[in-house]
Amino acid sequence: MMCGITGTPGTGKSSAADELALRGYNVVRLTETIKDYVVGEDRERDSRIIDEDRWAREFIPVEGFVEGHLAHLLPCDRVVILRCRPDILLARLRSRGYREEKSRENAEAEALDVCLIETLERHGPEHVLELDVTEISPVKVVDLIEDFLRGRIPPTHGRIDWSDYLLEAV
Repeated sequence: MMCGITGTPGTGKSSAADELALRGYNVVRLTETIKDYVVGEDRERDSRIIDEDRWAREFIPVEGFVEGHLAHLLPCDRVVILRCRPDILLARLRSRGYREEKSRENAEAEALDVCLIETLERHGPEHVLELDVTEISPVKVVDLIEDFLRGRIPPTHGRIDWSDYLLEAV
């Protein structure tokens, strides 16, 4: 089974992946798989342009976890979306040195449920777990992921609403 760990940058995917690896799981970090699929740079957005369709088509499925903000584009059996309150996410991205425009763009994407919508369109609700990880540790996040994969937590999504953040940003 291949499980994707996805979410907006800064939501804690790498920390969860580190904990999964500590527990002995196979974890593939998607940043390590895209180099042959970079087709350019968007300097204005400080981002690489990736041929996502070709990358997803040619990706060889693994037994274990795939971690990255594009993991939901892959043919995963299950997908866990990590969510973080946009104001907290904004502070995290700023502390990482993200440019202000890129930090705000990512916080708005989080508030607009971009990863959730893309994931549900590709995988259907029966394979998706959405977690608000704003105030929980990576250890607890991985406990919840394991419970989901073992059937102790049902697929859940749509309970997180960050729309108030959008009103505050206006």
